[in-house]
Formats: sequence, C-alpha cells, structure tokens
Amino acid sequence: MTSPVWHPYAHLKTQSPAPKVVGGEGPRFTLDTGESLLDATCSWWCMIHGYRHPRLVEAIQRQADALCHVMLGGLTHEPADRLARELVRVTPTGLNHVFFSDSGSVGMEVAMKMAVQYHYLHGKPAKHRMLTLMKAYHGDTAGCMAVCDPEEGMHSLFAGFLPQHHFAPAPTAGFEAGENEVQADLDALRGVLEAHHEEIGALLMEPLLQAAGGLNMTSPHYLRGARELCDEFDVLLVFDEVATGFGRTGKMFAADHADVTPDIMVLSKGLTGGYLGHAATLATDRVHDAFIGDSELHAFMHGPTFMGNPLACRVALESLAVFEEDDYLGRIQALNTVLREELVDDAALRAHPSVADVRVLGATAVIEVHDAEALEGVADFARERGVWLRPFGRWLYTMPAYITSRHDLRHITGAMKHWFLERNSASCAQ
Repeated sequence: MTSPVWHPYAHLKTQSPAPKVVGGEGPRFTLDTGESLLDATCSWWCMIHGYRHPRLVEAIQRQADALCHVMLGGLTHEPADRLARELVRVTPTGLNHVFFSDSGSVGMEVAMKMAVQYHYLHGKPAKHRMLTLMKAYHGDTAGCMAVCDPEEGMHSLFAGFLPQHHFAPAPTAGFEAGENEVQADLDALRGVLEAHHEEIGALLMEPLLQAAGGLNMTSPHYLRGARELCDEFDVLLVFDEVATGFGRTGKMFAADHADVTPDIMVLSKGLTGGYLGHAATLATDRVHDAFIGDSELHAFMHGPTFMGNPLACRVALESLAVFEEDDYLGRIQALNTVLREELVDDAALRAHPSVADVRVLGATAVIEVHDAEALEGVADFARERGVWLRPFGRWLYTMPAYITSRHDLRHITGAMKHWFLERNSASCAQ
C-alpha cells in the first residue's frame, strides 16, 4: 500500500519509495530492511548529538512527566525562562531578548516583522523592505521565500505571489580572504544600500555559510564590513544562524568568527539537538526597547501556538549542557581536520573533471560539480556503502553529527570521493 505521506521536494511521478527508518543510535539510523546507515547530513543539519542520546531522551521524558505544553501568552514556565537566559549567555554580547517560535522559517518571519515594526515605531514606515544576498535561502514560508535567491533558488514559481525585496550579489571572497579581498563584495553591497536604503529595513544574511543556496563560504571580514554599512545606513543587521549556529562553522556561532553582534539573530536546528522543533529570535536592547510605549502599535503582534514549548525548551537546555560539557568545539575541530585531509588535500579529487571546487568550514564539507548530472546516482552508491548522502543541485556535501568518530567520518568522505574516483577509473578503463 502506498503511503499517504506527501514528502518534501519530491517529484511525485518519479520519486522512489522512501526508506523507512525504525530507529537510530549515535551517528547512524536503522531501516526496516536491517540496514544501518551513517547519516552524513545530520538529518538536515540538526541532529548534532546523533540519535538516541541518553541525556536528551531522558530530559524529554522527565519534562513530559511534569508539563508537555502550555501557552506562553500571558503565562511563563521555568524551562522557557532558563533557556532564554542561557541563550543570552552564549550568544554575542548584547542579544538580551528572546522571542521563541517553532521553526527556523517562522523565526525568520519574526525577525523581518520585528525589523519593519522597529522602523515604523521610529517614524520611518517606508523602511519596510528587506535586503538579502543572492544564493540566500531563509526558509519556505511566504515571507522567507521572498528573500531567497530569486534566480537559482527553488521558489521562482511563486514570484508573482511574493512581495518584492532587494538583493545584493553573493560574496565571492572565500572564508580565508583578507580585508582587502572582500572590498569588491562590500562595494557591491554598499551600492544597493546607497540606492535603496530609504526603504530597506534590514539586511538578512546567513553569516559565513550560505547553506541551502549552494554552501557558499564567505569571509569574517565581510560580516564586519556589513555591520559598518548597516550602521551607516540605519539598517538592522539580521543573522540567520539556523544552519550555522551551535558550532557548524567551528565556533559556537558564525558571528563569533568576526566578533560581530547583529541586531537580530535567529536560531533553530541545533537549538534542540534536533530532537524537537523549536526556534529563537534574539534581539538587542536597541530593537527590543523600541517596542516599549503606550500605543497599541507598540505590541509585537506575533504568537506561534507552540512558542516556548516546555519539552523543546528542556531538551534545548540539555543539548547546550552536553555541547559545553563534552567540548563539542574541540570535537568539531577534529572533524574539520579529517574533512580537510580527506577531501581538500586529495589532489586526485580536486583534479577530477567533474569537480568545480572542494571546500570545508567547521564541520561542513562540500564537493561542488560543474553539472548536476555528475551526481545522479550518488545517493544509491553511498547507501550501498552504508552511508546516507542527500545531495542537492550541484553540491555533494556532509554535515555530520558532532559525535561522529574519525573512523566513521572517513567512511563518509570515502563514499563521497570514491563516487568520483571510481567512476573516473572506470571511464578510463573503457
């Protein structure tokens, strides 16, 4: 019997039956066929502790025995209060206020609404459009689709339905680029701000790593320059750290590489270790205090039903405790070393005619190809070798759980590069 589940991003006519997961342990999940697969994608980049982590499971069980859910409208509870304080502690200095929601996309919608209302309350209602970057991906809800890359992104079909915003070129200088090397990128950003700053309320940015838009990796100097430009043109700086937060780039937050505090920061995915959906939109005093006033218009009119869910808050607290107590930043550095050794330093891989680039940042690695056809069949190839890979477009990537061992990570990278090297050898033999 065909499952009634409608799967995401799937062509219904040609999709293969989805493998059924029945359990998981550590960096692997188990299928009903008995297969055990190394999850190279961290279940869309959120399962940073792997599957069935005993502390996270127990935290959910304990909280469920006390309080599963209660509305945050007019009420509060200890897990939400504690999590907000912990997030203020670990995020860049100045992000002192936390608004909860239930997904990264909604967290970004919250950020955009905050920015628009902030400027309205300051007497600048015309500053109601966003500025974002090409190659950006911020989510699949309507507001977020409107600030994703309109050319190479996945939402072009909805262009007539979406509000119009402004876009700046994606940064071209890589993570290692120096201050002078990012100047052309910043000049391009300045050009858009000079032309349209009177209607731009916020610059939205995935700092250092534009994830679903092609895993574009950019320099901390670009973040610093963007911060200065936003201050110059009275534009709020919003960091979308849904994918980059909680260690993915090698530091707790991507902003930490540049020692920059955005006006608003959005967190999700790794926030709960992937165990429950939750998100947080943090704001500085500058943003928050604009909402203090006597008018009804000062109230921030947003309230997701499951914001501050006690189960999600409790497991997020445990996730953060495990992260800090088990030195996850040290683990990530070890993963980064393996990724560089196995992929970036592999001359044969880099020289393969299908490969356009190989790059690594923190616990993220990507092999970019010239043509997406070069990746057709790679998922089945990897599965035969005990690895779950899910490429998209021209990008074959891994974002492993932080508990992945060096041995297991080499198994993942082996599947990635042997896809190219074995096929290259086969084609040469013919």
